[in-house]
Amino acid sequence: MYKAVLVLTFLFSAATCLAQVDSSIVTVLPMADSNALRIKNLSPYFNLHVDSAINYQLEINKPQEQYYWYLKNAPAGLSVNKDNGLLSIKVNKSYFQMGKLKYDKPYEVKLTVQNLNQPTDRIDTSFAVAFFNTEILPSRLKPTVTTDVIMDEGDTLNFKIQCENGSFPITDLTFVTNYAIKSISKVNACGDDFTWPIPYGFVKQGDRNDQRQVTIYFVGTTKFRNSDTARVNVMVRKNINYPEQVKQYEMLRAEMERYINQLKSSFRIVDKKIRKTKRTRTTFDLASASTALGGTVFSSMSNPDQRTVGKILPSVGVALVPVKEATAPNNSYDQNSATLIRSNIKRLEYLLTDNRLTGERDPEILNKYRKLKDQLLQTQVQLIDIPLPEQNIDEKEVDEYFNNKKVNKKYKLRKGK
Repeated sequence: MYKAVLVLTFLFSAATCLAQVDSSIVTVLPMADSNALRIKNLSPYFNLHVDSAINYQLEINKPQEQYYWYLKNAPAGLSVNKDNGLLSIKVNKSYFQMGKLKYDKPYEVKLTVQNLNQPTDRIDTSFAVAFFNTEILPSRLKPTVTTDVIMDEGDTLNFKIQCENGSFPITDLTFVTNYAIKSISKVNACGDDFTWPIPYGFVKQGDRNDQRQVTIYFVGTTKFRNSDTARVNVMVRKNINYPEQVKQYEMLRAEMERYINQLKSSFRIVDKKIRKTKRTRTTFDLASASTALGGTVFSSMSNPDQRTVGKILPSVGVALVPVKEATAPNNSYDQNSATLIRSNIKRLEYLLTDNRLTGERDPEILNKYRKLKDQLLQTQVQLIDIPLPEQNIDEKEVDEYFNNKKVNKKYKLRKGK
């Protein structure tokens, strides 16, 4: 009796719960269509060795002769028989060497089976296939320059680091050198550029033959820590620092031009002094000659007093000679100084013209600079005792005086001298 009451109570409770269930949340699942097209034995993933081949017969739950098979995005070496669904996979190593295929890369392939009579009776699916190789092909570094490179200071070494990838590509790249140098571009991966602007002064004075060899080691590493090393030997030769040397040359040239103007000013001072002395001596000579001539004239006159004057005048003319020498001595030193100054001016101007630079990278710039500097120092020592130039020099004025025709005529060499 007790069991019967318990069963009835359970049934009543269950009925009450069912009555409270909202019919709107009840979902009726459709029955699976046993006649739907299916591929019974398709594997979702194939992992094959590159030297192996596979023929895999795909099966469907319907007669094969009524259906058509085809693939999309199939890699090289993969095909399916359109009539019977025989999947064939066979690849050659040449595909990997030519870059058509890659190792350890899953290739997703789309497979379709369709009824030729009923277009809606079809199935679209996909699977993946990957290839591996037990033969380890090493990856190699290939710089785009030869092993031995010759460069000059001031040049820029620039080349690309290429990689010949084998079974496992190079993922990390770095370099080490026997001297501390720095690439201005990043060198971290294959295809990066190595750029090194070689500074002036890199080759030191003690280096043999004014050369220094830099050895650069490029080290590439795969994800499995296998590495390859490429070496580049760079022979750096000492070279002229053209920008700095051109700057020093122009400074020396400006100093020489300024010194030439000072010499022209000193020449004008000496030449004017010579002209003044010459005028004074000419005045005394004319006075002495006039006195002598006047004595002759007065001596021929009848008046005794005039004849007396005629006897005195020649003595006056003779007395003017020591006065002339005392007042305006004939100083050959000034004449020689003027000639020496003028010749040195001409020589320095010729040196400036003859040692002009042919361009910004004149290979003879060091010789020309050294020659001008030596000649300037030699001239300054030789003319150390010349008169000091004027305070404010007018370059145009002193140049016109120096090139004046009358002035040139006095210092022009004559035949027979």
